[in-house]
Amino acid sequence: MAKKRRSSAKQIPASKKNWLLRSLKWLVILLVGVILADLYWLSTIWPDWDALAKGAVPESSLIKDYRQRANINSQLPMVRWNPVELRNIPHILRRSVIMAEDGRFYQHDGVDFKAIRNAWDYNISHMQVRYGASTISQQTVKNLFLSNERNLLRKWHELILTWQMEQRLSKDRILELYLNIAQFGPGIFGVQAASYYYWGRPVWRVNRRQAAELAASLPSPSSNNPGRYTPAFAARVNSIQQRISEVLP
Repeated sequence: MAKKRRSSAKQIPASKKNWLLRSLKWLVILLVGVILADLYWLSTIWPDWDALAKGAVPESSLIKDYRQRANINSQLPMVRWNPVELRNIPHILRRSVIMAEDGRFYQHDGVDFKAIRNAWDYNISHMQVRYGASTISQQTVKNLFLSNERNLLRKWHELILTWQMEQRLSKDRILELYLNIAQFGPGIFGVQAASYYYWGRPVWRVNRRQAAELAASLPSPSSNNPGRYTPAFAARVNSIQQRISEVLP
């Protein structure tokens, strides 16, 4: 009688199988706990979208954070912030900021996948992280509710809030919020405060060059702004002004 052939595959011992099942169970429980904790945290900062869609521009999380640091560190300039309605912000300034920061602002739904692909291709080909692809909507959410920390969890929160904001607010309102809370220098938040600080005039009186200078400040306002005219800043201003002249002669 032929002997039964032994299976070449080793059977997993019952004790080890039970250990794997228990580990998987606890991993699922841990994952669910993390998700619930994250959802709870989001609920603590979840805005009243109806209130945000109209009325006065609220003080952002970044402005509050800076104010607290300035109260502790006397070497930091105090907060300058004076929000204005979008209708009081010149069209040339709005276009300059959009061109500099998010050229497809009125076309995308909060995340610009085309810009992400272009930034990725450039950074990979040049082996350096030079360009990001955060939209004006994403930056507005970050400034209003989150922080400048760079981690995946903050980015995840940013995407959720951006998606919801795009559903509940108009593009013009998002732009109004952004232009009033973006930083334009140490302690200088919003285009109105920036215009008064750098040129002593209300924002509705800025000219083309000044509009380009404010737009050029946005990537790194603490080191590049109309008060610190570095060569890199001047080149960015000229580039923005040149592109604007092609669209608005």
